[in-house]
Amino acid sequence: MKFEEFKLSSGYPLQLQTNNNNGQAERFSSRLIGCIPGRSILLSAPIMAKKIARFRPGQKIVVRMMVDNGIGVFVCVAESQVNDPYPILYVSYPDQVSFKGIRGATRVTVNLPVCTTNISAVDQPSTGGTIADISTSGARIGLDEAIVEIGDKIELKASLNIENITRELTISAIIRSRLERSTQEENQNLPATYGIEFADDDEDKYLLIYAYVFREMARGNRQRA
Repeated sequence: MKFEEFKLSSGYPLQLQTNNNNGQAERFSSRLIGCIPGRSILLSAPIMAKKIARFRPGQKIVVRMMVDNGIGVFVCVAESQVNDPYPILYVSYPDQVSFKGIRGATRVTVNLPVCTTNISAVDQPSTGGTIADISTSGARIGLDEAIVEIGDKIELKASLNIENITRELTISAIIRSRLERSTQEENQNLPATYGIEFADDDEDKYLLIYAYVFREMARGNRQRA
């Protein structure tokens, strides 16, 4: 697909990936500022630890973006970077953007510790638990305590590891169903199991979930190979 076919608006969240001097992947959050079709794309220069990340001219950058129910990926090179009056990164315009769709129902099995808070309750109780499987639209969670009811809004906190990079995720969700416990959940002594649907307005959080789900899918494929 052509980049312009996605019709992204200014401020659209993107993820940039480069390799450091040791060959290790580094990922940065950025946003689209605008583009000159066929010439350049203008991005917000990422800020890490209160410092503007620097990209050298000619440096290869892999750009990922969550679009509808899939991920768009293209490779570009840094052209120039300015800090005044605003930090802007100019990158080359891609010939093509690869797109891989992922159905919302596609789930991957995980065993991810999670802290859950019932923000619909007056006292907002919290408990620990485990995410047993996850997709880009929801998850199956087992809780240490039955602190929620169907229809409640909850807040989940979990640490996601993506290719040795750990990011903290805090996201809102809705309890959609109460599920029968699996053998694993019984062995973990998790008394309450639920199906949840993510319900957050922050696109950056969904981009993180997409990256995590794809990483788990890729790891499962490698293990089966």
